Amino acid sequence: MVRSDRIASLRRRWEGWSLNSRDALLYALAALFAAGTWWTSTDLAQWRWGQMATLPYAVAALVSLVGRGWTGTRRLALALAVLGALVVPLLVEVLWRVHSPYGGFAQPEVMVLERAALALFHGHTPYVAYWAHGHLVNPVAHGAPYESFFPYFPLMAIFGLPAVLVHSVTGWGDARLAITAFSLVLTFLGARLMSRDENVRVRVLQYGVALPTGALFAVTGGDDLPILALSVLAVALAHRHRSTSAGVVVGLAAAMKFTAWPLALVIIAVARDREGRHSGNKVATSAALVVAASVVPALFANPTTFFANVVAFPLGLSHVNSPAASPLPGHLLAVWSPTLGHLLVGASFLAVAVSAPLFARRRWPLSLRDALVMVALGTLVMILTASATRSGYLIYPLSMGVWAWAVGSARRDVPVEDLLTV
Repeated sequence: MVRSDRIASLRRRWEGWSLNSRDALLYALAALFAAGTWWTSTDLAQWRWGQMATLPYAVAALVSLVGRGWTGTRRLALALAVLGALVVPLLVEVLWRVHSPYGGFAQPEVMVLERAALALFHGHTPYVAYWAHGHLVNPVAHGAPYESFFPYFPLMAIFGLPAVLVHSVTGWGDARLAITAFSLVLTFLGARLMSRDENVRVRVLQYGVALPTGALFAVTGGDDLPILALSVLAVALAHRHRSTSAGVVVGLAAAMKFTAWPLALVIIAVARDREGRHSGNKVATSAALVVAASVVPALFANPTTFFANVVAFPLGLSHVNSPAASPLPGHLLAVWSPTLGHLLVGASFLAVAVSAPLFARRRWPLSLRDALVMVALGTLVMILTASATRSGYLIYPLSMGVWAWAVGSARRDVPVEDLLTV
């Protein structure tokens, strides 16, 4: 009860501010985050992004603050943030990579995607690395052992295709350009479909592409950006009761990466047609067809290497250390005491498994908003307590929280603080 009162108080205080004042705070926090990345990151691509993005975010915050009475201030600040924190840093880092291919101006995922696209283009499987007889088979040249694995489904390689087709020394084939263009278009469409409210659209675009939750990943090569872009469009389509279309879109995301599967299950569970009837079967059918068409051929081509890359490597079962080991609570505990770390993971999974049905039962039939909040909270708990995971995965529960607010913006009968109680 005390927690709900505090959340309600914070919400009232936040909503008491003007939209431009809220924007100013968000951009100011983004500037602080970028500055912190600039000063502390040991990853060159992230460090350079922080260096270039700090000033644009500060300018966007200033514009939002001083232009509170001007029409179009929010769009101007959004454009400045996207241009200064995403577009310009992206182009600069792409050019730096051209002149220094092994200089660290892109995350390893970029090269992994491009190599996978090259293999598929020539009719080969991207799943070639595996562990056998005490050593890594088919390691990639000029890269760390973990770069030999392709921990995605085949469709993800589409973003590396420009590098195969565009034989240019100017960097136009860089996978990040395809990822960013794809994500910008789909996030914009998702924001447009999500709501007619300009405030909702701006917020979705801010979190999706302008703030570090989008810009940092676009510039450095985060492969989660297209998954989130497809996801926001799928949520918007489900919100509009377009079940088949939502199934196709979330199916595309699920056919790229496992991280889209929880959202796919959510949409299947809560999808409704325009008459209010459950239409999860339409979502499930269309999504399953998309996933099967792209995944099954690769699975049957070589089940052993497919499992080694898509399942064993992400779970840490491939004898090759993954870079996914951010200093989150679960990882820190696992380093101090592996036994306690494993116990924490099990306890967290049990807590989520028990809490989710209780949450759903209290609010059944679940609305899309309620389901997004439920999955966001469960995902957040699992990420924080995992023994080895990326801090970047926190954008998933954060994004789902934003989408929950967006789809529920027209329905104020259920306060957000009530959704946080089981």
